[in-house]
Amino acid sequence: METSIVTSKGQVVIPSKLRRKYGIKNGTRIHFYEVNGEMRIVPVTPELIDKNIGLLRTKGKLMRALLEDKKREREL
Repeated sequence: METSIVTSKGQVVIPSKLRRKYGIKNGTRIHFYEVNGEMRIVPVTPELIDKNIGLLRTKGKLMRALLEDKKREREL
């Protein structure tokens, strides 16, 4: 089990072992979910997007929008 400490700003360092395992890099968007009283953290990576293509039957529109959003974030 990996652990981390929350800073006064609410920031948490994700251990490098987990960052490598899940492909989390500088600028990766992270989604937070609450499920049955537990907090879950899901990185939005190209692998996650590829895995869910077709799920909403948007014919690629959603994926293009996500990739454009990620590109804009990187430019900031």
